[in-house]
Amino acid sequence: MKMLYIECNMGAAGDMLMSALYELLEEEQKKEFVERMNSLGLPGVKVMPRKSASCGIAGTHMEVTVYGKEECEPGASHAGHSGHTHETVHAGHGHGHTHHHASPGHIAKLIGGLDLPEEVRDNACRVYDAIAGAEASAHGCPVEQVHFHEVGALDAVADVAGVCYALYLLKPERIAASPVHVGSGTVRCAHGIMPVPAPATANLLSGVPMYGGSIRGELCTPTGAALLVHFADDFGNMPVMMKTKAGIGIGTKEFEQANCVRIFLGETPETETPGGKSPGEEPGKGSIAELVCSIDDMTPEALAFAVSRLMEMGALDAYTTAGTMKKGRPGWELTVLCETDQIDETARSIMRETTTNGVRVRICEKYFLTPGSETVQTKWGQMRIKTAEGFGISHAKPEYEDAAASARKAGVPYQYTYEEALFMRKDSVRK
Repeated sequence: MKMLYIECNMGAAGDMLMSALYELLEEEQKKEFVERMNSLGLPGVKVMPRKSASCGIAGTHMEVTVYGKEECEPGASHAGHSGHTHETVHAGHGHGHTHHHASPGHIAKLIGGLDLPEEVRDNACRVYDAIAGAEASAHGCPVEQVHFHEVGALDAVADVAGVCYALYLLKPERIAASPVHVGSGTVRCAHGIMPVPAPATANLLSGVPMYGGSIRGELCTPTGAALLVHFADDFGNMPVMMKTKAGIGIGTKEFEQANCVRIFLGETPETETPGGKSPGEEPGKGSIAELVCSIDDMTPEALAFAVSRLMEMGALDAYTTAGTMKKGRPGWELTVLCETDQIDETARSIMRETTTNGVRVRICEKYFLTPGSETVQTKWGQMRIKTAEGFGISHAKPEYEDAAASARKAGVPYQYTYEEALFMRKDSVRK
């Protein structure tokens, strides 16, 4: 399977993702990419790949200029790692600013008029819908009252369109990403100084494994977060890959470690199945390790953090079940699932991240349906369908983000787009 893996050890921003994907293109595709990006019809926008490096690692910085100027960040002591800034969004009215704004509707029309394949435009619209929705939720206003600064919007539209177009040219069968490093500290935006991750970024990454750290600054922008959530099928450790090629996108800010996004393109072994099947095992059947411990002396916040950290460190799943512990004390049973060759490392991680002094281990057989993904065309645009098959059983479920984005864009209830996607898949199967 043709697999693309995004390493987010320094977060993600639109221009850095575009830069790394550009490096993965064939030489003819690179020429086609630059020519197409510079004839999209975005007023004043030019795109030019530049050789760059960070902490000795060479890569590409995709320079996006609007009327001859590249977006730069004010207040470098606060945030932003790729040259982008959060001073691009306003919510509501009466701010008294004199600069031009672009509404979500204007952005949608702008993207709809780009000289790109329909699939690319559709993906770009969905990404921007997600950004607008996250900003509206963060500022407590309707989506229609979210306004993007005109220059910043043109720059970000170029980033989003570039990432969508590069992926269209690469055509990976599956995309995965690492847990996302969001940075720490604060970021300056139109509403003042906000914590990292910015509220919109945090909204977009809801349900995605992320972490902070000692690096001060905004490592993951809303644009980068929206692109990751839209395209990544899952988040976790890098799978076994062969014939691998790496693309490196370089940011403009300097940090104590290389400011880059790495994207790997390669082949995953046909014998490897998401869900833990090993070579030579019966399809849909395998082994898994279950590590269990009882905890009655951690706060809910501390235990929730520990569960999150265990997932970031490679656990297949981690969850708690309420129960009664020694001396009748209320507590929790923590269960962590991992591959059988990761038992020692996972057990150490559990004892390091929690207050338990011991872990019980069981090796379990498991049966699983093989996951897959399909795309259907509905009257509200393309939507991905998650599938799972095996043992004569077939499950299908619309991708939540796609159905939600379509519902927001069309102004209809989520259930309408969800059911339409299932109906179109059934119709396709019948045909």
